[in-house]
Amino acid sequence: MTKYIFITGGVMSGLGKGIATASIGKVLQSKGYRITAIKIDPYINVDAGTMNPLEHGEVFVTEDGLETDQDIGNYERFLNQNIPSLNYMTTGSVYNTVIQKERNLEYKGKCVEVIPDIPNEVIGRIKRAGKTAKAEIVLIEIGGTIGEYQNSIFLEAARMMKLENSHNVLFVMLSYLPVPAKIGEMKTKPTQYAVRTLNSAGIQPDFILARSSSSLDDIRKQKISTFCNIDKTNVISAPDVESIYDIPLNFENDKLGEKILKKLKLPIRKTNLQDWTRASKIVCKAHHTVHIGIIGKYFKTGKFTLTDSYISVIEAVKHGGWFNNCRPVLHWINSQNIERSGVKELEKMDGLIVTQGWGKRGSEGMIEAIKYCREKKKPCFGLCYGMQMAAIEFARNVCHLKGATSEEINSHSKCQVIHLMSDQKVMIAKKQYGGTIRLGAYPCCLKEKSKVAKIYKKTKISERHRHRYEFNNEYREIMEKKGLVFSGFSPDNRLMEIIEITDHPFFIATQFHPEYKSKFMNPHPLFAAFVKASLLNSQKR
Repeated sequence: MTKYIFITGGVMSGLGKGIATASIGKVLQSKGYRITAIKIDPYINVDAGTMNPLEHGEVFVTEDGLETDQDIGNYERFLNQNIPSLNYMTTGSVYNTVIQKERNLEYKGKCVEVIPDIPNEVIGRIKRAGKTAKAEIVLIEIGGTIGEYQNSIFLEAARMMKLENSHNVLFVMLSYLPVPAKIGEMKTKPTQYAVRTLNSAGIQPDFILARSSSSLDDIRKQKISTFCNIDKTNVISAPDVESIYDIPLNFENDKLGEKILKKLKLPIRKTNLQDWTRASKIVCKAHHTVHIGIIGKYFKTGKFTLTDSYISVIEAVKHGGWFNNCRPVLHWINSQNIERSGVKELEKMDGLIVTQGWGKRGSEGMIEAIKYCREKKKPCFGLCYGMQMAAIEFARNVCHLKGATSEEINSHSKCQVIHLMSDQKVMIAKKQYGGTIRLGAYPCCLKEKSKVAKIYKKTKISERHRHRYEFNNEYREIMEKKGLVFSGFSPDNRLMEIIEITDHPFFIATQFHPEYKSKFMNPHPLFAAFVKASLLNSQKR
């Protein structure tokens, strides 16, 4: 029978439940078990597509086109497999389904109630995801923090599943143990209260992952064991680490995988993490470093810098780093700062990535950065919005098309190099924004003998999209004559997917999001090639 592991969070958010879930999955997968992972978000949003990245972090897109929480990306990168849309749910999507069923008389006239009908819908989705994946073990991450009323219906679903068959379900709580600077002692009391709050929902954790700035000592383990009603050996230390890819190895050092299998009454199998161990060492300890500038506009939240807006890009660069036996050092460059202060900050970079985004804000800074890279022969990689800004820069400064811009930036411009897709005009007129843009995997043809064809080593690929605006083909001929190569396009030659400049060390920009498909043990070829070009530039400098 399929086994289920629920992962919850205690004390505070942002502890890394998604990474913990992915790491547990990796350890169990390395022992030969078929794994899949599910993310539950307690938001009323039907999906993550309309969420501001500064509020929620990156929106990740699945192969089949659902806009999800970034943790689905974590699962894919660790497990080296695609996670389908079935494996993501929100409060909004669950209620939406239940209400639709009620409207369709699928409850046969019964009174539909929050309990048990909402948890039953959750349970049904969990079981369908496991069955579809043919998984032996399903990991379910419940978003939010214990004690929030928003995730109570999901905890109720988990409790009901445990009641149904106690041997097939176990619970892991990831909790925080602070070390107050003025006290200098690790404190367990917040975790004790978190566990008691979880107990009030009818759930007792089988394992506690103790997140802290340093490793857990024996005294703290014993305290947690005594006051949280858990065996001391099942309190697992989860200290801060330099790389998230070390976490499965830390868990394996504590024999977490073996302990979980014993609890689930599954055979203990030998672990195979040799390749993972080798790659994780390079991420942190490679002798060569390469300085990569990430140019974007979703960084600042008050006095703090939020890097979660670009988490897939960050990880894809790391994957390209270990593939080239070097360690990328990332620098966050706000495109609005370029508008104010110029490109001086870019000089110390070995390569630049111009990221995805929406709207006018910061666009001129991105265009200035791209111009600098093109003229100075510095490796430049544009992603989605970054590709659109690269096309505009070339149109303005090489083709001398005055006022070249995007319809998104200036809807009244007479030179819209980037314009709204025709089917999107209908959606916007109806104010249908959620889940209506070009989403998911689409085929792409590569121009023979182009740089990208050589990098991919093939001429037909499939990549994931998330955008509403496209390159305007009215400007294709004039830009080709000036040296811009349209090296990737839809099978019907209608949509331009990739642009490149031939006589440049690396100037490639994609309308799609290659970062979504990069996995730790299977780096994306474009990111591997970009890091290689940046490393060569570093050595020249």
